[in-house]
Amino acid sequence: MNKLNHLLVVIVLLAIGVMMSIAVLEMPEFADPDAPIHRHVAPRYMAMSYQETGVPNMVTAILADYRGYDTLGELTVIFAGGVAVLSILGGKRKK
Repeated sequence: MNKLNHLLVVIVLLAIGVMMSIAVLEMPEFADPDAPIHRHVAPRYMAMSYQETGVPNMVTAILADYRGYDTLGELTVIFAGGVAVLSILGGKRKK
């Protein structure tokens, strides 16, 4: 790569770093009661989870019903990672 390409890579990485820093600074404070998650989604889950899902455990209702596809995706990624690790570690060894 020539110097122009290196400069372009550095500029792009700096721009990404600045955007990520701005995004982190715009996040709500930890345990902020006025954060959007505490004003919109959480109260509805707490009030309606049993009526909508029939599951008495709120965490189970959220993971299995409301966020079922998300949980399935996470499990798929974990399974694929485990299979990859096992295939690397359990491959045939040359004598």
